[in-house]
Amino acid sequence: SHGEFIMLGAFITWMLYTLFGVNPLVCLAIVGPVVFIIGFILYRTLFTSLRISSASPGAFEGSSLLVCFGLLFIIQNVAILIWGADIASYVYLAFPVNIGGAVFAANRLVTLGFAIVIGLVFYLFLARTRLGKAIRAAAQDPATAGLMGVNINQVLALCFGLGALMAGLGGSLISMMVSIHPAMGLQYTVIALIVIVLGGLGSIPGSYIGGFILGIIGSIVTYIEPGLAMVAYYVLFMLLLLVRPTGILGK
Repeated sequence: SHGEFIMLGAFITWMLYTLFGVNPLVCLAIVGPVVFIIGFILYRTLFTSLRISSASPGAFEGSSLLVCFGLLFIIQNVAILIWGADIASYVYLAFPVNIGGAVFAANRLVTLGFAIVIGLVFYLFLARTRLGKAIRAAAQDPATAGLMGVNINQVLALCFGLGALMAGLGGSLISMMVSIHPAMGLQYTVIALIVIVLGGLGSIPGSYIGGFILGIIGSIVTYIEPGLAMVAYYVLFMLLLLVRPTGILGK
């Protein structure tokens, strides 16, 4: 369902910019906390109860997957009720920038810069801070982490909220470059899953590498035939599962 948080971030940014004139880059500071709170509350009210009532971790994962699909359509339809089903867009930093003979849209360069900074900050947070280490421990082995004094329910809720926050920030950045619509979340959910598998499950650096590779492939295919971009992603995904199912940096 995190693709829907991307959609929410995009529409909140669009609304703040078009109705109130708030700079889209300033919107990042608004979207992040708002989407984090939504994700945190969802986990505490829905997924915590589901986790307690599940007979095993495997049952919880299966139930969570079904619940996430339900949330996907609920959030999508709520967005349609609020903002309508039409495609929305706005113009921001759309002028060209020439770098070494190559021309880029300024908004894409700004988005790239912010994405790199946000990704590095999040990586350092997970790798260097006490809370980040608790999140990694809870994700890898919740039972052992609980025995070591980690409040599993609280940490997992924070983890879900942070995931929603990152998705919301991504949506804000995406809205500066492309048109948005309430059904856009599913496409990004699929892309995110392919990136995770491509990089290797549980590997943060692998996710960055996987995202970079997928972005390059998508850009090349889009240049040749825009309609084949998602087809290329699926083909790459299937080949990866056949050749190296653990991913690039997976173990």
